Amino acid sequence: MTTYSDVHQEASSKATTAVNTFFNNVLKGQDQFACGFAWVTVYPKNKGNTKLGKAERAGLESIGFKKDWTGKGWQLWNPGKYAGQNIDAKEEGAQVYANVMKSYGLNAYAGSRLD
Repeated sequence: MTTYSDVHQEASSKATTAVNTFFNNVLKGQDQFACGFAWVTVYPKNKGNTKLGKAERAGLESIGFKKDWTGKGWQLWNPGKYAGQNIDAKEEGAQVYANVMKSYGLNAYAGSRLD
């Protein structure tokens, strides 16, 4: 049985690798161009007041997700752990992280905004 922790570990590892590859190959090792933020939002499949909904919420919280401002989703910011400001690198990490979560059946989406 795959746990939220297992999925997070795989997604984080792949997101970090993608960010590092993007930073080295596309940005040529320099934090340059547009800056901004990126995150992953997961929309639980079950209502929050049900037993399954509470378990889903607890699983997401255990790996660092926090309720988003709409109250409908759960977000994890900068999942690729990029320490710079380039939005493209952060988006790369968020998209890879979301794709891994989707592969496990979670409703995960990457989001971003310019600063």
